[in-house]
Amino acid sequence: MSLPVARILHRAARGGPGADDHVALTHEARFLRRRVLETAGGLRFLADLPQTTSLNHGDAFELDDGRRIRVRAAAEDLLEIAGPDLTRLAWHIGNRHAPCQIEPARLLIARDHVLRKMLEGLGASCREVCEPFAPEGGAYGHGRTRSHAH
Repeated sequence: MSLPVARILHRAARGGPGADDHVALTHEARFLRRRVLETAGGLRFLADLPQTTSLNHGDAFELDDGRRIRVRAAAEDLLEIAGPDLTRLAWHIGNRHAPCQIEPARLLIARDHVLRKMLEGLGASCREVCEPFAPEGGAYGHGRTRSHAH
């Protein structure tokens, strides 16, 4: 028995068509080109995209039979950062090329004891949380860079 194949990716859009099911993926797992995935409803399908793609929460796969599978950001272990100068803290995180979700009152990064120690040394308060992670993409269209090679 062959798996249904998803060859089309629909980017998240307000009021877009509904989905028949969903797949919850971590930030790292949302970066893919070809992989077998399993939905919350137990459907296994092959994601076969033309190029490696960074998926966002709300995007959807379209299977070869027309069904749509929505992408959801899965809960993962993160570090919540707060402090009086989030701009400065965000700069230090970015200087280390760590993915960071930026919100008005907090920053979120993957748990990392070295970054935590550095941030606390800069006056941040850090708290472990488990929630979906949607860090900022790259300014030059390279949402997954971690080096100066961009």
